[in-house]
Amino acid sequence: MVWNDLTSEEQLEQLKKDSEEKKILIFKFSTNCNISARIFDRLNSEWVNEQVSKELECYFLDLIKFRKLSNKIAQDFDVSHESPQVLILSKGSSIYDDSHSYITFQGIKKIVNEI
Repeated sequence: MVWNDLTSEEQLEQLKKDSEEKKILIFKFSTNCNISARIFDRLNSEWVNEQVSKELECYFLDLIKFRKLSNKIAQDFDVSHESPQVLILSKGSSIYDDSHSYITFQGIKKIVNEI
C-alpha cells in the first residue's frame, strides 16, 4: 500500500480529473485521534498483498494541518466532515464514504470490485 500526501486544493482538483480514469481513495486522518490511528493501522495490515490496492491510487490527508482542504472535500463531495473518514472517487464524484469504525478493508474492497 502506497500512500500519497494530499496537501492542496489544486491537487484535489487534479484528483477529481484523474478519477475519470482510475479510482482514487482519500483517507482523512486526525493526528489527535486514537481512532484515526487504529483504523489506519488496521487498513494497512489488512491491505498487504491484496489486488484491490493495485486498483486504487491512495491519498492521505492530515486534516489537522489541512483543515481548509478537509472542509473543501466535505463541501465538494457533499459528505459530512468526519475523522477518520474514507472516500472513494470515481468519475469525479464520491461513490463511497464512511467514517470511524465503519471503515473496513472489506467495505472498500467490495465497492472497488463493483465499479
